Amino acid sequence: MSTGACISKTPKGLSVFELNLTVWVILCIAAGVVLGKLAPGVAKYLDGLSIYAGGAPVVSIPIAVCLFFMMYPIMVKIDFAEIIKAGKSAKPVGLTLVVNWAIKPFTMYAIALFFLGFVFRGLIGAEATDLVKMPFGLDLPVGASHGVGTVVLSDGVKMLQVPLWRSYLAGCILLGIAPCTAMVLVWGYLAKGNDGHTLVMVAINSLTMLLLYGPLGGFLLGVGRLPVPWQALLLSIGVYVALPLVAGYLSRKWIVLAKGEQWFNEKFLHVLTPITIIALLATLVLLFSFKGDVIVSNPLTILWIAIPLFIQTNLIFWIGYLLSRPLRLSYQDAAPSAMIGASNHFEVAIATATMLFGISSGAALATVVGVLIEVPVMLMLVKICLRTRHWFREEEARVSV
Repeated sequence: MSTGACISKTPKGLSVFELNLTVWVILCIAAGVVLGKLAPGVAKYLDGLSIYAGGAPVVSIPIAVCLFFMMYPIMVKIDFAEIIKAGKSAKPVGLTLVVNWAIKPFTMYAIALFFLGFVFRGLIGAEATDLVKMPFGLDLPVGASHGVGTVVLSDGVKMLQVPLWRSYLAGCILLGIAPCTAMVLVWGYLAKGNDGHTLVMVAINSLTMLLLYGPLGGFLLGVGRLPVPWQALLLSIGVYVALPLVAGYLSRKWIVLAKGEQWFNEKFLHVLTPITIIALLATLVLLFSFKGDVIVSNPLTILWIAIPLFIQTNLIFWIGYLLSRPLRLSYQDAAPSAMIGASNHFEVAIATATMLFGISSGAALATVVGVLIEVPVMLMLVKICLRTRHWFREEEARVSV
C-alpha cells in the first residue's frame, strides 16, 4: 500500500501513524457503520453526486476526488528516470513482473473462488444478493438478465442484482491484479532489501498497470460471470491511474525545475505525506457507511473475505521468495521482489470497485478488507525475511544491522 511512503533512495521506517494504520482503518470502519445507521441519508446523498450514463451512476464525484488525492501523492513521488536502471537488474525485475502479472491474478481468482464460492458460500448466504451498478454504456429494461445479474429498479435507478459472493469475488479479483504500491518501499527498507530495485519496480508497475490492469480485469471478471464492459475498466484506469500519473509527472517536473530537487524532497513531499492517508480514511468512512447493515447483521463477513486474501498474500510472497534462490538473487533483491508481489495497490482496487460496481457494493467492501489486513500481514513477512537471510549466499546476504 502507499500511505505516506516517500519514494526516495533513503526511505524511512513507518511513522507511528502508519504503523497503527490498521487501528485507524478499524476506527473508520466503526465510524462508517455508525454513520450508516444514524444518518444513512448523508452517505446516500454524497453517493448521489455522480456522473450518470444511461440512467446509471458511473463516477461518484466525492469518491473520485478522494481517490485522486489518494493516488496523486504516490505518483508525484516516483522518479521515472530511475526506470532505465532496471535493465541492470534483469533477473529480479523479470521475476517480479512474472509473479505480478502471470501468476498472482490467477491464483487470487482460484483461491477467492474456492473459499467464497464453495467453502464460505453457505455462511455468506447462498441466496444472498447484492446490488451493483449497471455496466457503463449498457441500458437494459428492468427484469432483463446480464451475466449472472438481473436488472432491477432501486430508488428509481437501474441496478444489477447479482449473487453476493460473486460481488465479493469481484473485489478480490481487482485486488489480485493490482500489484505493488509505494509503501512496499518501506517494507523493503525494513527488510534491509535493495531500495533501488524496489523504487524501479514501483515505477514499472505503475506503467504496466496502464496496459494490463484493464485487459486482465475484464478477462477474470468475465470468467467470474460478472458483467463488466471493457470501456468501464479503461475509464477507471484513465481516471484513477493515468490522470494522477500524468499530474504527478508534470507537477514533479515543474516543481523540481522551479524549486530544485532538495526543496521538492524535503518540503513538498513532507506536506504531501499525510494526504494519501487522510483521503484513504475518508473513503473508508463512506464505503462502510453503506455496508453498516451487512456488517452488523453478519460481522463475520470481514473474516470470510480476509481468509482468502491472507492466504493469497502469503502464497505470492513464498512463490517470489523461493524462486529467488534458483535464480541466485541476492537477499537484498529477493526480499523486495517477494514483497512487491505480496503487496496490493489497493487504492486502485478500491477506486475501480467503486466505479464499476458502486460504493455500496460487496466488491468495494472486499477491496477495503485488503486495506485492513495489509499492514499486519506485510510486517509479518518483513520479519520472515529478516529471519531467513541465511538462506541466501553469505556474501550476498550480508546486510547492515
